Amino acid sequence: MGSEFELTGFEQGVLETLKRCQQRNENTLLWALEVTKCVRSWGIGLPCAELGQVLVSHLCFDNNHSSLWKFMEQALSSGLIYPLQVLSLLTSRVLPHRRSQPKAYRLYLELLSRYALSFNPVMADACKEKIIKSVDVALQLSQTYRVHILELGHAFVLFFFSIVVGLIDSTLDDWGLHMTPTDRPSFAVGSADLLDMDIDFKGSHNFRGNEHHEHIRRSNSFMALDVVEKLTESRKAMVILRLVHLNMPEKFNGLLQRLWFLEANELVSPDLNSANQLLAKLSANIHRVLGFQYQLDKRHIIGMLVDIPSCKPAPCFHSGFSRSACWVPFDIYMENTMDGKQLPIKSAVDVLTEAIKTLQVFNQASWQETFLALWLSALRLVQRERNPPEGPVPGLEARLSVLLSIVPLAIANVLEDEAKLCCSSIPGATATGYVESGCRHKMNGKHRASRKDGLISSLQVLGHFSGLLCPPLSVISEANNAARKAASFITNAKNERDGIGGGSHVDTSIKAGGNMRHLIVEACIARSLIDTSAYVWPCYVSASIISLSDSSSIEKSPWLIFMEGAPLNGSLINSLITTPASSLAEIEKLYYIAINGSEEENSVAAKILCGASLSRGWNIQEHVVRFVVKLLSPPAPPSYTGPGSHLVDYMSMLYALLLGASSVDTVHILSLHGAVPEVAASLMPLCEAFGSVKPSSSNKSSKGDEPSIHMVFSLAFLYLLRLWKFYRAPLEQCISERGIVGVQGEVTLEYLLLLRNSSIASCQVETNSNPNESESASGKPIYIDSYPKLRAWYCQNKSCIASTLAGLSSGNPVHQVANKILSMIYWKMTKGVTSASNSSTLTSSSTGSSPASTGEDDYQRPMLPAWEVLESIPFVLEAILTACAHGRLSSRDLTTGLRDLVDFLPASLAAIVSYFSAEVTRGIWRPVPMNGKDWPSPAAILPSVQSEIKTILAAVGVDLPSCSTGNSLIMLPLPMAALVSLTITFKLEKSLEYIHSVAGLALEHCASSCPWPGMHIIGSLWAQKVRRWHDFIVVTSSRSIFRQNKEAVAQLLKSCFSSFLGSFDISTFSLNNQSSVNGLLGSSISARGVCSSVAPGFLYLRSCRTIQNVDYVNDIIVGLVAEHARELAARWASTDSPRLKSSQASLSMATTRAREVASLGASLLCVTGGAPLVQELFRNTIPTWLLSSREEKLHKVSAVSRIVEGYAMAYLLILSGAILWGVEAKPASLAFARRARIVGAHMDFLAGVLEGNISLACDPATWKAYLSCLVGLMVRFTPAWIQEVKLETLRKLAGGLRGWHECELALSLLERGGTAAIGSVAELVNVIN
Repeated sequence: MGSEFELTGFEQGVLETLKRCQQRNENTLLWALEVTKCVRSWGIGLPCAELGQVLVSHLCFDNNHSSLWKFMEQALSSGLIYPLQVLSLLTSRVLPHRRSQPKAYRLYLELLSRYALSFNPVMADACKEKIIKSVDVALQLSQTYRVHILELGHAFVLFFFSIVVGLIDSTLDDWGLHMTPTDRPSFAVGSADLLDMDIDFKGSHNFRGNEHHEHIRRSNSFMALDVVEKLTESRKAMVILRLVHLNMPEKFNGLLQRLWFLEANELVSPDLNSANQLLAKLSANIHRVLGFQYQLDKRHIIGMLVDIPSCKPAPCFHSGFSRSACWVPFDIYMENTMDGKQLPIKSAVDVLTEAIKTLQVFNQASWQETFLALWLSALRLVQRERNPPEGPVPGLEARLSVLLSIVPLAIANVLEDEAKLCCSSIPGATATGYVESGCRHKMNGKHRASRKDGLISSLQVLGHFSGLLCPPLSVISEANNAARKAASFITNAKNERDGIGGGSHVDTSIKAGGNMRHLIVEACIARSLIDTSAYVWPCYVSASIISLSDSSSIEKSPWLIFMEGAPLNGSLINSLITTPASSLAEIEKLYYIAINGSEEENSVAAKILCGASLSRGWNIQEHVVRFVVKLLSPPAPPSYTGPGSHLVDYMSMLYALLLGASSVDTVHILSLHGAVPEVAASLMPLCEAFGSVKPSSSNKSSKGDEPSIHMVFSLAFLYLLRLWKFYRAPLEQCISERGIVGVQGEVTLEYLLLLRNSSIASCQVETNSNPNESESASGKPIYIDSYPKLRAWYCQNKSCIASTLAGLSSGNPVHQVANKILSMIYWKMTKGVTSASNSSTLTSSSTGSSPASTGEDDYQRPMLPAWEVLESIPFVLEAILTACAHGRLSSRDLTTGLRDLVDFLPASLAAIVSYFSAEVTRGIWRPVPMNGKDWPSPAAILPSVQSEIKTILAAVGVDLPSCSTGNSLIMLPLPMAALVSLTITFKLEKSLEYIHSVAGLALEHCASSCPWPGMHIIGSLWAQKVRRWHDFIVVTSSRSIFRQNKEAVAQLLKSCFSSFLGSFDISTFSLNNQSSVNGLLGSSISARGVCSSVAPGFLYLRSCRTIQNVDYVNDIIVGLVAEHARELAARWASTDSPRLKSSQASLSMATTRAREVASLGASLLCVTGGAPLVQELFRNTIPTWLLSSREEKLHKVSAVSRIVEGYAMAYLLILSGAILWGVEAKPASLAFARRARIVGAHMDFLAGVLEGNISLACDPATWKAYLSCLVGLMVRFTPAWIQEVKLETLRKLAGGLRGWHECELALSLLERGGTAAIGSVAELVNVIN
């Protein structure tokens, strides 16, 4: 009650003072002095919120006198009252009564035009709180915008936007134009609600006959529009409106809808016709907000750096594509996915989708340029495989899948994003905060090119790159068929126009001249990315082919015969295996036969499914992959009652399926489509079921020539183990995140299941919102604990790797199984020679004898479940290895025994590899001589292999340490010798790829743990056995030096940068032909028999995963980027070319090249270490670079060089993070919470430097360039990141930038800080203005 009494007393005092001044007819300045005395007498400071409340209440409308309005204006100009509060109060009172009080509305508009943008945040906190509350209540801001307003600047921004909208709404109502509720979002001000309208009309009834008032009312509408136009044309208003556009896009969309409504009704209302010019200006002002960007001071070198446009492709068409350096992350990612040692865990489609959007933003490219660069990178990937060294690695089929399946699917995702964007309620708004350049929203009667238009134009331009379009020999037929299809289409269309009946076909004997573009276009048409109008593009099909048509029937497709119901016989089966399916219906029918057909039909259908349809059915490959994975988990038949697992009944089908899907290329294709987690989850029940079944005597073959319990188990088990490096120690394994590029270390089985279960959960969420996706959401979470046998082996395997085996008691069941296996092995060794029956024990003292199968006349393999065999194998291996070490077992017998064990149960190879890998790592076994007597000898070709390795490394600038063995014995640790001796006994047959894939990678891993040059020895042994693999083996052996030799890694990375940059011709400003991507990765992997041509980038991509400690790679890459950036700046600054007359042109070229160097550095950094290395870059590497002094190393470095160095470091950091995390705002998740934490910590460090809490040792010019460019790049390319930084940190950074006179940059930083930063932006823009 006390506060009300005081306020009433204050109000009476003010009103009495005003009444006296009014009676004396004094000047309004004297009024202001009298009122000031009155206010101060109450102990209230100025500006006075209470005074503003009293004046507006007194004025509206009982004392609506011109003298009071004049005093109101004087009080505003004198600072007695706060404009924001008074105008808010007037708005809430005058606007609803503008018809009944036209003079008051006119005077209100006058005040609005003068003071709407007046904002002074400097006042007492108590006064601020009162004003904020008063404004909020008057305009209902909290309810309208659903925010809690705590800052005066925030209230000011929302006030101004509300005024703009309110005046437009009022004008619409005054002119009799009414938007529907759906077209017109509701606001607190604007056209009043029905109650206000009723009051206004009742109060205005007496004025209908007053022509003067009618004239004022009509003119007020135009004046309101004029006021809005004048207010919105200022730069301050543009900043305010842009804040609303970025942080409350749905509200800004409401303003745009009002403008479109006005434009649409120009011919309906005569008032609009007369105000046409005014409306055009207003519309232009509002639309300028959409494309507004802060213009940095070009007189400052930092402003020049940040505003330099990214590289654009040159208008020349050749295979070099001289500006391909901008897009090198595409090439590096694609080539990295072809590494046979690492299966991609995440779908390459998803990774490329993010990469496309990221690089389009960073290169500031059109969609035509972006898609063209993507196609060219994929074409280079295919062309690189023209003459590869033969070996057990993904080949041409996997590369073609990237070009013709993965890339089109990624583009489809990008186009789908645009469709969702255009269908959303926010035209032009994206998750990054940009105005989408691809969306077809109208702006001043024009529209921008869509992403689909960009795709079409990129495919048209692609025809000029003839050097990349020449098809490999194996796909010439498919390319010609695609060209003939287009020619037939054109011929048929022509016949229809001419009235000629019947279809025509191009004679298949005619050379159609098909190339890779024809296959690409077919892949795009198949996925509805483009339509068949592509067939009539100029020069798409040769005119001679179109003119030569044959109306006779062409050979009927085997798939057409199959769909017509023909039985699956021999000739048809072979044709279906070698011919890819062309439609989803064909694959669905095949799947149905595999599930419901006879046993013979089941296996045949599975075999066909894993044939050409999977490897070369590019247009439907994602569907084939889905059905292959689905077939790994066949449903239980309705009549099945048990016992056991129903999966055993599908043994023949699963055998054919697993054998067909085990080839290197097929496994890689499945992984490219992101099927690895789902495949792992499907294989686990197969392993559990078949490994638990005891094979019968009639079903005991494990040689791979026919289905058996052991064989199906082995196929499934080894397939499962190929998905992660089971033989590595747990400390060597780490979990990856997303990535345009690879990760260091390997994933675990638990992580694969986590990915699969997460995918199932997300699919179920999508299914709830989209019932059409029900099939993709089928499945339940899977955990390893659900499979006790598999879990027991998994735990045993980890224990075996981590520590030596513990002894077993003689009565242990595992001991008994091990004895049976030993008996089988020794019987094979001794060819049936009987030994003492008591020698079949696992003790080291007795393993030297040769037990037979006691009591058995004929050799019989034990009929044991596979899990029991696997559990005992480590103990068997320890026994025979110990016997060999003590001379009780010959090396030949050891190898024979191991081979017999693998023949008995191929899955035992996993236990052998795991055990021997662990033993080699432990280093407790003595080395044995590889002399050709006890063990195979590589001496015959070892010198030549080492010479070739030295040549390869020398060609990429790496000095190979001396590895000559001289006359000394060639030695290997006993487990390593045993393992390599075993592996060279395997036949090189395609049906055994599932064996070689496991053994080969494990062998390379074990060799890296041997003393130098262990890998050379092993490689020589294999090169002797498989001469056609010679080049592959030599290249593989050359990589071993990079595992632990930091200097070699540094030398190779230096060569990568040098080959990428190449030499530069100052006179022509062009790179030589071997620079950029071709210089880095090579135009081909290797010419046959010429291993020395391996490109440095290719060698690095195949080696970086083997580097043990990758942390130092960050320092190497940062050092190389900084060094080349300084050199480039110095080179451009010193040139005397007449084409570089201006410093800005010189700096632009230097910066463009520095940006390319940083792009290479970011790509290689992410490939090498993925998330951990990028996090290290943010947390430690860059801060250490800033804290370190390099004066002793850098002599006479110019300021420009230091500045360009800072820019390159900023670009390296931002692009590395964008490659890993993307540029868009993402829903809450662990990965993106980590992004916020990492980026926030780095920005906190920079803010600490600005505050003086941290002292730097780098050059001040470098520091200033780094910070300014980092902020500029974040604002331009990754604005979503800024919202994740603490507001206090943003304020500190903005304050520091303002101190450097980078006010525009400070504004743009705060502007992207989200809703919480709106007030800070308003205060800063007020200070700057």
